[in-house]
Amino acid sequence: MSNRYCFSAILCNLVAAFLFCCITARPAEAQSAASAPPRNYVPVTAEMLLNPDPADWLMYSRTYDSQRFSPLSEINRQNVGQLRMAWSRGMGAGIHENIPLVHGGVMYVANPMNVIQALDATNGDLLWEYRRKLPDDLSKSVNNAGRARTLAIFEDMIYLTAADGYVVALDARSGALRWETVAHDYKTGAQHTTGPMVAQGKSGNAKVISGRSCPDARTTRSGCFIVAHDARTGKEVWRFYTTAAPGEPGGDTWGGLIVDQRMASPWGLPGSFDVTRNLTYWGVANPRPHTRMKRHNGNVDAIPREAPSELYSNSTIALDVDTGKLTWYYQHLPGDDWDSDFAHDRVLLRTVVAPNPAEVKWISPRARRDLAQSVAQGDATRDITLMVGEPGGLWALDRATGEFLWATPFPYDTPNFILSHIDVETGKTHMNWDMVTKADGDVHLICYSNTRGYWPMSYHPGNQSLYIPYHDDCAEKTGNMGSPNGALSKLGHRPGADPNKFFGIGKVNVSTGKITRFYESRIGSNGALLTTAGNLLFSGDLNRRFRAFDADSGKVLWETIVGGIIQNSTITYAVNGKQYVAVLTGDGVSHTSGPLGMTPDIKPPRGHNAIYVFALP
Repeated sequence: MSNRYCFSAILCNLVAAFLFCCITARPAEAQSAASAPPRNYVPVTAEMLLNPDPADWLMYSRTYDSQRFSPLSEINRQNVGQLRMAWSRGMGAGIHENIPLVHGGVMYVANPMNVIQALDATNGDLLWEYRRKLPDDLSKSVNNAGRARTLAIFEDMIYLTAADGYVVALDARSGALRWETVAHDYKTGAQHTTGPMVAQGKSGNAKVISGRSCPDARTTRSGCFIVAHDARTGKEVWRFYTTAAPGEPGGDTWGGLIVDQRMASPWGLPGSFDVTRNLTYWGVANPRPHTRMKRHNGNVDAIPREAPSELYSNSTIALDVDTGKLTWYYQHLPGDDWDSDFAHDRVLLRTVVAPNPAEVKWISPRARRDLAQSVAQGDATRDITLMVGEPGGLWALDRATGEFLWATPFPYDTPNFILSHIDVETGKTHMNWDMVTKADGDVHLICYSNTRGYWPMSYHPGNQSLYIPYHDDCAEKTGNMGSPNGALSKLGHRPGADPNKFFGIGKVNVSTGKITRFYESRIGSNGALLTTAGNLLFSGDLNRRFRAFDADSGKVLWETIVGGIIQNSTITYAVNGKQYVAVLTGDGVSHTSGPLGMTPDIKPPRGHNAIYVFALP
């Protein structure tokens, strides 16, 4: 962490000014904070993060289990049709994929170019603003400077991961800079894309945890990591590299590739947190470059075709929050050849694990035996984590051990799926070798490609249903060693797919695995899902439509049109007992143009960045 130095008693002749000079972590021109009106701010404790007030939205999916379920019920099935716009506010220009926070009637939102604002959550009035002064090469790059998807809050600080490689803490009352520390050198190509989360482990010390993207040829393994900083001081506590080196578990799975060339990043959404087990669960993306032959000088057999292969790419990893030590991992796709990512939310819940063989393709026989034993003992429920990868597939794993419970292709089963099979006794995954690019000119249609992205799923505990947004989208890959990633890629259609059902929301019974097509449309979506105790599900699309569904039947109960593409974001909160629902519009980097390309007749405004908030009259 850098420090500002006081050079003379003349400049720091007042004690308060002296203290400000010595603890502020960056020159004054790097920040700009408006004077906020006095507010009765209540510091956010670790207990509040564990059990948030239903009126607040304190993390990207509201709770550590990433369920995105709100107990608020003022807006419900009976009255949702009366929703009206309460307020709207324009945002700065550029790329953004942000999910805002709300605490005590204040909304905290990240604009492009690392501009953080505190807004009155009842009307959008500006309370304070922080504008980070970025280096010239970043200030001209809207992609690098606006992708952090989350902010975090703890005590009286708001945390952001800045484009210049710093983790930053701001005063929640005023926006003043409290501390900052360098996490990585942005000039190596590493990027802050996940945004931060805050978790307090058994040690009692809260930590700001964040992940990196290592997307280009400048980056080495050293840019692909998850790091934790002390939430109060910014001091680094631990760092976990997401590709294994020799001597580490999985370090021998890279086919002899030198350590610096091992790349797979946690670029997606931040992790979930299981406080009982002191574990945070993160997803890791594909190895780079994209094809096996490009990574291994044309030798596609340099690495195994089954797990483990090139760990911890395309895996779920469980890390001890206090130490960053790996507790377990599970690899969903070994030795990737198609730019597949498993980098997004892991939903934590407790349920009876009773997958139906008529609905689920791969089921662990041990899970069946465990179910029979637990029924005999009187408690058939267990703690699990559920996840869906960008290339499809739905997995259920035991939270304590990573034990494979069940998995099934998603959104549909197809011969072009990324996996050929899973060994149900061990949970070991086997890639679909028939779809691998083995030489220049090889052409394969792989399913799926970006079937879901960085917009989170939602779980409704009232009906034990996980709601999953998906695109029925495949990709045609043509081998080309002369290209940066070893293949040329273009959009493709799954054989037999209905273009009028390109986008869907799958409603999954988390106990049996039964999938119901909850909603289908030809228009894609970048919007996060949200479920509420009003028995509603909210979702927005690329064509400016924002909808409320009956969470049981899927019937559209309310629809409105906003000014641009609904981008991630969807939240609900309350102020003085009044419930609001909010969405942000704008463009994302990697997953906006692709789905739009499937419906070229749809031409929404691009780059229309704004906040839209709705409430009952």
